Amino acid sequence: MWENFEASDTNVHLSLPDAQCSSLASQRQKKSSFVKHTFAFSHVFDHTVQQEDIFDKAAKGIVQGFLDGFNGTIFAYGQTGSGKTHTVDGSAHRFGDRGLTPRAISMIYQDLEKRSSAQLEFLVHVSHMEIYQESGYDLLTRARSCHLTVTPFPKVTVTEGGHGECVFRNLSLHQAASEEVAQALLFHGQANRKVAETSMNAQSSRSHSVFSIQLTTKSKTNNTIVRSKLHLVDLAGSERVAKTGTQGRHLVEAKYINLSLHHLEGVIIALHTEGSNSTTSKHVPYRNSLLTMVLRDSIGGNCHTAMIATISMEAENLAETLSTCRFAQRVACITNVVRKNEEINDKVTIQRLRHRISELEAEVSGLKSNHTVSKPVLTNDILFMM
Repeated sequence: MWENFEASDTNVHLSLPDAQCSSLASQRQKKSSFVKHTFAFSHVFDHTVQQEDIFDKAAKGIVQGFLDGFNGTIFAYGQTGSGKTHTVDGSAHRFGDRGLTPRAISMIYQDLEKRSSAQLEFLVHVSHMEIYQESGYDLLTRARSCHLTVTPFPKVTVTEGGHGECVFRNLSLHQAASEEVAQALLFHGQANRKVAETSMNAQSSRSHSVFSIQLTTKSKTNNTIVRSKLHLVDLAGSERVAKTGTQGRHLVEAKYINLSLHHLEGVIIALHTEGSNSTTSKHVPYRNSLLTMVLRDSIGGNCHTAMIATISMEAENLAETLSTCRFAQRVACITNVVRKNEEINDKVTIQRLRHRISELEAEVSGLKSNHTVSKPVLTNDILFMM
């Protein structure tokens, strides 16, 4: 572990040699001059932190907002092998090692059970998509369980809707009436995700994973519908090919992973620049990659967003650690405009209006039948009323 490292509850301090990062290990022996880098975050966790603590501080508020009708996104970013997938998905060996996603599912259904009443109707749907080599795939499609070499189902495509929102095509949406069903769908999607052994990680994710939960709340008292979305994203880790020595298919995968993360950083930089200079409007390149299209609402849109940056404190990984901290600090400077996704139930409103029209028509008919309407008669060009 790098000795020139300090961390508090909200700050990270890195003292690095004033030279190229590739020679950090040798320069440490030469006692070179150091440059101190300080980064401020909402929370800083050490390697002894429990999964429950991470969920309580980083995810619980966003999940609560999702239950109240606000969109939410939680995504993990960092170099390969730094613990992103363990943080998001957790481990199946111990119940206490559950990650953010299974804990969020448990919290959602526990809260909905408390809110259940005759006046409210809840519908929960889930989907699970992976982005592999800049193509989207549905991890919950039944054909995926066949383990065929060639994928027999269409790819998931993402297009831009009329109001700037993302529209997913060929992505299956599954109703989850209970926590058991939602957890089973999550496990099914995790089992279908592409992983491989590399020199940095025995179970390295070779794709980005997006697990989405959609909640629809219908009120029978005021005819309102509240819709909210929660995205839990596990990004594949960045890799330095020269360091890992990746070859063949893994090399192609690494190139696509690094390219999509590069485009994500470009979006963050554009949003950061636009936010710091309110007088000019800069183009944000969301369309450069499938990943940035999917995260369009989450970054700079109508969404509560939390980013978890995972880092390594080994001397040979300090270049990636510094890059991750800088990226996380840029993300922290972005401001989202969040609103509750509440709308009027049009069908119920139309039914009530039609019923009211029928009542008014009946009243008019009754008035006509109860009163005789006099007709004017013209006689010798003089108007008389009969």
